[in-house]
Amino acid sequence: MSTFGRVGTAMVTPFTPDGGLDLDGAQRLATHLVDHGTDMVVVHGTTGESPTLQDAEMWDLLRAVVDAVGDRAHVMMGTGSNDTRKAVWSTEKATEAGADSMLVVSPYYNKPTQRGLLSHFRRVAEATDKPVMLYDVPGRTSREIALETIVELAQVDNIAGIKDAAGDPAKTSEIVGRTAGAPGGFDVLSGSDEYNLPILAVGGTGVISVAAHLAGDQIAEMVRLVDTDLPKARQIHNDLLPLVRALFSEASPGPVKGALNRLGLPAGPVRGPLVDALPSTVDAVFAALDHAGITHS
Repeated sequence: MSTFGRVGTAMVTPFTPDGGLDLDGAQRLATHLVDHGTDMVVVHGTTGESPTLQDAEMWDLLRAVVDAVGDRAHVMMGTGSNDTRKAVWSTEKATEAGADSMLVVSPYYNKPTQRGLLSHFRRVAEATDKPVMLYDVPGRTSREIALETIVELAQVDNIAGIKDAAGDPAKTSEIVGRTAGAPGGFDVLSGSDEYNLPILAVGGTGVISVAAHLAGDQIAEMVRLVDTDLPKARQIHNDLLPLVRALFSEASPGPVKGALNRLGLPAGPVRGPLVDALPSTVDAVFAALDHAGITHS
């Protein structure tokens, strides 16, 4: 049984047309996601444009989502930073504000050594009694969390999993094998939609998805079928690949926000330095939904 949930959505942060935080929209969107396959809502992640949220906005957003769906789904808060003190403070604050767990990305830009990563994650984990999920996304941080570092961190009682966006299924398989029996359990979730099925197939316990904004029911079905009907799970995964490519053909979350807006769901614009997706990109998203047989209005 996963500590966190099996189908997580890295939720966009809805903004008003003038760029303000849309708390009512966040609650409506979180509810929509949970109604369509999501059992873990991730707020204040990169898909939620976390670098652009001010401190007060972070906590207002978290409380709004917890109030809306906290009795139906796990709510995870992104509390990572490339400043250990800030990550510790954010983790303490998120614990007080009602987050069920923390997503902690490896420090970006300043390129700590593996010893530095060990120290960073341990200090963050000490700041909460909630489960902590590591987030390995070297394409954004320029520093991979090494296998041996992950295995060592899995021995910390409340470091209970990893969002794996490293794009290396062989390493993922090693993580699964070498963290089995970790004291607090250790879940491995796909952090990149194109690798959802490969990671599940080597023993991953779930996904944290962007595509689930639009294809949550289908992704939940794929996750459910992996252990019982792999050919059917494979068909769903392959049918969704054009959608995944379309959603990342421009900087995320521009394309998924454009699609949500077209569907009449809360999203609004992106904040700078991002720009809204081109209409042709949103057209490609809807063409991919058609390809996957996903109906939309």
